[in-house]
Amino acid sequence: MPDPVLQAEGLEKTYGTGQAAVQAVRGIDLTLEAGERLLVMGPSGSGKTTLISMLGGMLTPSAGRVFLGGEDLYEHDERQRAHLRLRKLGFIFQSFNLLSALNARENIEVPMRLSRTPRSQARQRASEQLERLGLAERAAHRPRDLSGGEKQRVSIARALANEPQIILADEPTANLDSQNGRQVAEILSRLGTVEGKGVIIVSHDQRLQDIASRIVWIEDGRLDQRPQGDPVGVAG
Repeated sequence: MPDPVLQAEGLEKTYGTGQAAVQAVRGIDLTLEAGERLLVMGPSGSGKTTLISMLGGMLTPSAGRVFLGGEDLYEHDERQRAHLRLRKLGFIFQSFNLLSALNARENIEVPMRLSRTPRSQARQRASEQLERLGLAERAAHRPRDLSGGEKQRVSIARALANEPQIILADEPTANLDSQNGRQVAEILSRLGTVEGKGVIIVSHDQRLQDIASRIVWIEDGRLDQRPQGDPVGVAG
């Protein structure tokens, strides 16, 4: 059996000290295989965003380790960690996080430029991603001129720019209507089933259960494995 593309061991995160300390994540072990669509669900304040931030190298855990393809993410300093994120991870955010001064194509080029991809190659790859996601005619539009669904598809294209093995999506359908939400869900599903990427989604959206190959539940910072489709513990 191949090694997991991502593995977390004993992840913990505590905010504050002494009597004011809050333990947001408590001893979480987690693995992600290539092609797997892992959905993490749970009520507000359960630790979902803290967990995905640690898995993505954006928030240093209080304890535990995260391995990307067998490489310990937190053994590296911040500069090395940022380089690993650029190469191995793609991020999709609830609020899109697009740069307002850049058009759609330029937003997609950003991670490639940071990873020193030649300008001409970055532009070509960004144009290909826009074509693939049905946004070729919106390439020169800035975020203010795009709909919510279009912004999220640009965000997905940006996440795929450096051809990462792992996609991390934080509430990717929360700001979308039902039609655009379904479209984004279908794209995330194809990334796993067709392209073989490991996908982790944290969300309240129960519709995303339809595309998940595995669901885990988090509450009070702890993971709880339940049968697929069980809505217990999910809040809007």
